[in-house]
Order: sequence, then structure tokens, then C-alpha cells
Amino acid sequence: MERRLLLVFALTFVVIVLFQPILKKYLPQSQAPTPSQQTQSKVQTAPQPASSNQVQAAQAAVPTLNAGATKQATTESETVVENGLYRITFTNRGAQVKSWILKKYNDDKGQPLDLVNKLAAEKYGYPLSLWTYDEAQRNKLNSALYVTSSSGTLNAPATITFEYADADVAVRKSFSFDHTYAVHVETSVMSKGNQVAAYPAWPAGFGDQATLSSYAASQINYQYNSNIERLAIKKVSGGSTLHQPFNWAGVTDQYFAAVFIPDDSQNSALVTLRNPLNVPKNPRNPNPQDTAPVDVLGAAVGNASGPTVARIYVGPKALSTLESVPVPTIVGAEQDLRGLINFGFWGVIARPLFLWLRWTYDFIHNWGWAICIQTLIINLALMPLRISSMKSALKMQKIQPQMNSIKEKYKKYGMRDPRRQEMNTEIGELMKREGVSPVGGCLPLVIQMPFLFAYYSMLGSALDLRHARWLWIPDLSSPDPYHILPIGIFFTMLFMQRMTPQAGMDPSQQKMMNVMMPVMMGFLSWNFASGLCLYWAEGNLIAIVQQIVMNRTSLGREMREMAAKRARKKEK
Repeated sequence: MERRLLLVFALTFVVIVLFQPILKKYLPQSQAPTPSQQTQSKVQTAPQPASSNQVQAAQAAVPTLNAGATKQATTESETVVENGLYRITFTNRGAQVKSWILKKYNDDKGQPLDLVNKLAAEKYGYPLSLWTYDEAQRNKLNSALYVTSSSGTLNAPATITFEYADADVAVRKSFSFDHTYAVHVETSVMSKGNQVAAYPAWPAGFGDQATLSSYAASQINYQYNSNIERLAIKKVSGGSTLHQPFNWAGVTDQYFAAVFIPDDSQNSALVTLRNPLNVPKNPRNPNPQDTAPVDVLGAAVGNASGPTVARIYVGPKALSTLESVPVPTIVGAEQDLRGLINFGFWGVIARPLFLWLRWTYDFIHNWGWAICIQTLIINLALMPLRISSMKSALKMQKIQPQMNSIKEKYKKYGMRDPRRQEMNTEIGELMKREGVSPVGGCLPLVIQMPFLFAYYSMLGSALDLRHARWLWIPDLSSPDPYHILPIGIFFTMLFMQRMTPQAGMDPSQQKMMNVMMPVMMGFLSWNFASGLCLYWAEGNLIAIVQQIVMNRTSLGREMREMAAKRARKKEK
């Protein structure tokens, strides 16, 4: 009986094993969710990177093709995605972007601005290509023909997926779009069953870089909590990898940015890209024989240990826009992208100045006149400091001959001679008797300098001045095309130098300073942005008016008489 039972069990097991292939072939099987269904579910519940568990769940949801499956397109095709802010043209060759047009901005020719740098992209790669450490694999991923989930024109909100697979590699790239400048990105690359570190990239500059100076303004920026790093071109090493936490990281120029915002900020990596490029010296009339060498910067950001899930912000460095992009992983600082705007060391002053300038513009609707009004108000507010500085300088000039007499009396003594202290005592008593403060002329200027530096920094960072017209100037962010403002700076400084009494200065030195200072300032401002020159020139005019008033005071007339008397004595 026991033998029969064992025989029945053995036969039953054999039958079950032998009939498994037949059952799988003819009986209905449960259907697993398709990749597109998983993607749609993923988009509808956008991941909030508030915890590591959420990040891991988001990464696990990124679908990948089975290694060994074959999936590739036979012909190249394009897909256009647009909303009210941009129009993005994808190609399935490499599943990358050929054109990224910002609808609200124009280039130097008045055409809609395409942020893809055509010249650099053709040589070093298009946006949202994949960067890997294996160059051969990188070239393969970015030249293969992907199968796309959609074609034609899509209006946001929308999702587009690209897939490619052969015997060695399986790739999936998914992009989701809403009504903002941010695009949700998911990428996954498997090679022979192993996850490959393949980072989505913005590899080669921006389309608004039309001049040599615009290339020089490029930087690699990244932030982790309250720490923001800005790497200028000379500090960027091409192909270097930074393995550290990032809330956001990417490449910027003066007015635009392409930065990645990884969901998993703790396990992100940044690859810095820097490549040489020859560009026309005259972009309006390009001549292949007349070029100049520049460097173009790029960045690739992703997860080194798994699929990449992130957002990429591609758009203007406009303060109000950047403040509307949430970055919830930031701790200890504002949870948005405002750190992309560099207001400089005096940002605590520069940012309120810009908000004030923008508020003024809302009333008069012209950035040039807004700068004029703000410059006038600033100079009126600083007038007491300037007047105090002028009075102190005039008083110092009045006692300068007496100070020189005291110095002449003690010049025979060495610097270490104790009697030198008597000279300092006499000079101090003289200044006290005449009511002159040793720092009276410098302190007001020291107080003004942070304010002035902040204003210069603010104007240099204001995207709103780009292509803003004022009178004869077509673009307040570019140099004056006729150089009227730099010439005005030269003449106003020349006039101001000549009308300022300098009784204590040697006449020959005074003549040299009266010419050299205006020449130097005019030279420096020759290629400054017109908005900066407008502020500078108007400030000089206001200073001239103030100096005229000071010269009409009794102290001013006395100083001018002293200066004239000293000049006549020198001539004799």
C-alpha cells in the first residue's frame, strides 16, 4: 500500500512538470501593468522627495525593458511638446531635444529664443542626451533610434516615453510636462542585466550666447541647503564628477539656466562638462575665417546607483519665476530656485533694490526711466553723506599748508625717532582746533560703497533689462551702440574734477588727475551694460549739481581762492 502511494505521488509530480509549458501556452495569464500605465500612474502622483522611503519607491517604479528584448525604431521622427512658456522639439534619435524655444523671450535678431546652442550641440550633444563614463556606450545611447509613445504635437500636460533595447542594453526615458518651466525626467539604462550610471545632461551652453562675453558669463551652479557654489569657467574641469548631496545643480549663463532638481538629493552626482568651441567674432555677419576660441559649459546630473528621477528647470533667471519653483529638499534656506540669481556679496541690499526697481517699472512701464527715477532718489538719500564728505575734504584742504609745514619741520627725524610722535600730536591738535575729523572725508564714502556695489550687482543680474529699450538704446543689458553714455561719463567726470577745489594738491598732480581719472572711467565703461552707464552718468550729473552748490558756499569760495593762489605761487 505504501509503495502504491509513493508511485501515485511520483507520477502526479511528473505530470505537473511536463504539462507546465502547455498550461502557460493555452491557459489565460494575468496581465502585468504596461510601462505606459506605470508611467501615467507615476505622473499622476508626482513624487515628493520628503523622505528616503518615498525616493526609493519612486525609483522602484521606474520601469525598464528586459535585457535581451529588441526594441528600436526604423526611421527618425520628431515630437513637439508645448505650453504657454515653451515649445520643445524631441527627436527619437537619441531621445533628445533639438530645439527648446522660450516663447516669451527673443534672441538678438528678434526671433523666438531657442536655448539650444546649435553650434555647440552638433559637436558635443543635445539637451537631455545621456552621459555615461563609457564614451562608446554614450555615443550608442545618443545615436540609437528610440521607439516613442507619441508623435506629432502634444499640449501640456502630457507625457512622452522613449524606449530602446538590443541584445546588450535596454534604455527607457520618460518626460512629463505641465504648465511651468520644469519638466519631470525619468531615465534608466540596463546593460547585460546591470544598472548603468547614465545621467541626463544639458551638455553644451545656451542659444542666447551670441557674444564672447556671454560665453565667459557661464557657470556651473549647485546648492545643498544653505550652501550655494558658483564655479566659473576657469574652475570647471571637463568630465569631473562631484559625488555629494545636491538640492539642484546645473549650468547657467547671465540670464538663463538649465538645472536638475533630483528627487533623491542625497545620492545625486554632478558631472561637469567643459569643451572648446570656435565661434564667429561678429554673430550678425558670421565669417568662418574670422572666429574666436571660447569654452562652453554643460552639466549632467543623476543617480549613480540606480534610475534617475528628477525635474529639470530650463528657463529665465527671473526672480519671481525662480521663487515659484518648489525645491522641498532644501533645509535652512528658501525652498525654491532663487539662489540661481547671484546678487553678489551685497545681495542683502541688492535684492530689495531690484524689487523696488521692478515696483517703479510697474508704474511707468519703461526700465530706462525707472533707473533714472531710482538713481535720483538714491542720490538724494545719500546727499547728506556726500555733503558731509565734501565739507570734510574742503576743511582738510584748508589746513593742508599748515600740515605740510609741520611735516617739513620733522622730516629730518627718522621714522623710529620718538620725536616723530610730536609731529602727530601737533597735526592732531591742528585738526581738532579747525574742527576737522581725520575720517570725516572717508567715512561717508565707506558707508556709500556697499550701497553702490549692490546697485551695480543688481543691474548686472536683472533679466528684465535684457532687450529693454530706452530712447536711442535698444538693449539696456548691452553696451550703448553709439557709446553716448560712456562719453557722457568721461565729460561729466572731467568737469567734476576741474570744478572740485583741491587746494592741498600740487598743481601738476592735479592736472594729471583731472585728465587721467575721467579717461580711465570712460575706458572702463565703454563696454559696460547701458543700464549701468545710465546710472553712473546720471549720478555724475547729480554730483556736479551738488558740487556747484558747495562751491558757492563761503568755505567753497575760500578753497577755490586758496587753490588759485597756490597755482600762481607755483608758476612764479
